[in-house]
Amino acid sequence: GGKAFALRVPGGAGMSRKELGELEGVAKAHGAGGLLWLAREEEPRGPLAKFLPHPEPLWEATDAELGDLLLLVAGPWEEAATALGQVRLELGRRLSLIPHGAWQPLWVVDFPLLEWDQEEKRWNARHHPFTSPKAEDLGKLLDPSFPAERLGELRADAYDLVVNGVELGGGSIRIHRREVQERMLEVLGIGPQEAARRFGFFLRALDYGAPPHGGIALGLDRWVMMLAGEGSLREVIAFPKTATGACPLTGAPAEVARGQLEELHLEVKEG
Repeated sequence: GGKAFALRVPGGAGMSRKELGELEGVAKAHGAGGLLWLAREEEPRGPLAKFLPHPEPLWEATDAELGDLLLLVAGPWEEAATALGQVRLELGRRLSLIPHGAWQPLWVVDFPLLEWDQEEKRWNARHHPFTSPKAEDLGKLLDPSFPAERLGELRADAYDLVVNGVELGGGSIRIHRREVQERMLEVLGIGPQEAARRFGFFLRALDYGAPPHGGIALGLDRWVMMLAGEGSLREVIAFPKTATGACPLTGAPAEVARGQLEELHLEVKEG
């Protein structure tokens, strides 16, 4: 189920080993096992060259020209795409390809509804179990004959607002029909009895006819960060924390008085 992704760096064939090593470090820091490269020169050069005696299809697929460099990552789809995406962003900064003062907004849609948990061998909700599938995919979810191994093809009716690569908001349309919610829980391995025990109040409420509903949440602190031209939330939030979660202003976290614990019927046990 793995994928291979390639990124073309125009005129990058002359990149030094040191630079390539630093880019590989970026890829590894974001989950990749490594970063392969192939330079298009008169004689292809790079770790892949000896394994690709006829690289023409790769040149054609990537529009690589003489003097270009290809960077490649292979692995599980999301991990490989994320790692090479971060390499792309790093190259954009190093090569001054990101225009200063530009604003590039976009909506990210067509999120997967479900993701496969390889360790647990079951489906998980990509966002949460109450996100509605897209109307075009609803029939597939409700169809008991739809192959279970293809459930990953279903798309969620969810959306993110991204500006200059920073997520500034996100939301979704929620499930408002009981039979859809019960089917979603079933796909997640939650049977009728467990669903009734854990979510019975909610399922009964849907019987009364909930209207279609949804929403979006915007990250105000991220908006301020972007407008202020800062690269870190720590520069704009009122009370930034240290790496350990401590608050320099208030001294939190601090010990709680025994009387407060008793009032809340809490007891602290040493590990």
